[in-house]
Amino acid sequence: MAEKQDWEKLKERKGRLTVVLALATLISAFGSSFQYGYNVAVINSPAPFMQEFYNSTYEQRYGRSIEDNFLTLLWSLSVSMYPLGGFFGSLMVAPLVNKLGRKGTLLFNNIFSIVPAVMMGVSEIAKSYEIIIVARFIVGICAGLSSNVVPMYLGELSPKNLRGALGIVPQLFITIGILCAQVLGIRNILGNSTGWPIMLGLTGIPALIELMLLPFFPESPRYMLIQKGDEKTAKKALQRLRGWEDVDAELSEMHMEDQSEKAEGHLSVLSLLSQRSLRWQLVSIIIMNMGQQLSGVNAIYYYADSIYASAGVKENDIQYVTVGTGAVNVFMTIAAVFIVEASGRRLLLLCGFGICCGACVLLTVALNFQESVAWMPYISIACVIIYVIGHAIGPSPIPYVVTTEMFRQSARPAAFMVAGSVHWLSNFTVGLVFPFLESGLGPYSFIIFSIICLVTLIYIWLVVPETKNKTFLEICQMFAKRNKVEIKLGDGDLPLQGSKEKLGDDVKVTAF
Repeated sequence: MAEKQDWEKLKERKGRLTVVLALATLISAFGSSFQYGYNVAVINSPAPFMQEFYNSTYEQRYGRSIEDNFLTLLWSLSVSMYPLGGFFGSLMVAPLVNKLGRKGTLLFNNIFSIVPAVMMGVSEIAKSYEIIIVARFIVGICAGLSSNVVPMYLGELSPKNLRGALGIVPQLFITIGILCAQVLGIRNILGNSTGWPIMLGLTGIPALIELMLLPFFPESPRYMLIQKGDEKTAKKALQRLRGWEDVDAELSEMHMEDQSEKAEGHLSVLSLLSQRSLRWQLVSIIIMNMGQQLSGVNAIYYYADSIYASAGVKENDIQYVTVGTGAVNVFMTIAAVFIVEASGRRLLLLCGFGICCGACVLLTVALNFQESVAWMPYISIACVIIYVIGHAIGPSPIPYVVTTEMFRQSARPAAFMVAGSVHWLSNFTVGLVFPFLESGLGPYSFIIFSIICLVTLIYIWLVVPETKNKTFLEICQMFAKRNKVEIKLGDGDLPLQGSKEKLGDDVKVTAF
């Protein structure tokens, strides 16, 4: 009966955004997620000057100009090493967060930012383009870890009524990082022949700030209680984060989650794949992360400059229009932070993928008639902006939030490992394949992206439930029928979906 009263108290009490929770969110997102976005865009603007450096370095070594094909290969490596590093970083998520904790992993991850920042900063002095390529791989590892660990950390710190809003903050800082790189990349600032090494090296500053400040904030209470068995530290952390002393109801919910998963232990990726009780959650995060990247967001950014040029935007002004597009992305992500708890995750995903699908179809039409109809280039620009708006409110931020919510403590690290690997491999695939699609299909390549958006939308409509304002246990129960597994705790008052194994005298397991 006491457990039921605690459960009811937990369902009724609404958490508030305390100073400790807000600062922990901002510091972890700025120190880690910001760098992900910054390094996505940092080499776009100074690309011509960096390639000149590659050529001059090659000439000094070998006494002749670099061949065009070899220069293209070196530059492709400079770009593609980043998502490849992100993939390897994702593979490190589960072992690191289980051993070091969420906060501990973020602090350790700063090594993969500070070291490559120094490497890229001195690359011109060292006369070595190889240093840049290796550094891009290392900083990609940093991005692969941060893109998975920060949402996990914030999801476990947050009360259920703020989990969606705080879960979008990492994506917000990714877009701010992209915007900052675009602004610094303006020719009159650092996007020139002398400023690009400084621009590349600045990625280490957020890492240093996080390294100095994050140790003063709590580790994930769920990690401390469920995985480390340290209830005293978990209780103190919860009291700091919630701003009140009575956290027994939330601790009780964690204990029930712990009890329901004791038979499972920490799930590896292989055991996660074999868990019948997690089958549809796993399929859902794979589909959403594939849809997020294969929907063409990076291709849209890649194509944007040529669209702006064809619309009559002067070459020197394109960089400012690009910055404006980045600002729209930031603004819409901020809007998503404020509306996600009111509208829910599912609606934002459906609207976002729907907008992206329509924008890709219209963009295909506009690009085909761009030469023959005078005003059509402006429609192309509008389609790019509409696409960015659609992606910013749903496909970009929400998959991270939902991945945190769909899995309980024992499965969450392995789930993020799978989601992150799919995310980065899809990112790498788009970067590798899109130039060939563009040369072979031209504007019709965006039809492929529209189909991917539509398929993802249909899947979400049919399978993914609304998870807002639900505890992790309640969300697991929502998948019970689809997974054909049901667990009831105690007298049947608190149904929990989970392991098919018998966990004790108070646990009734029904498979149907």
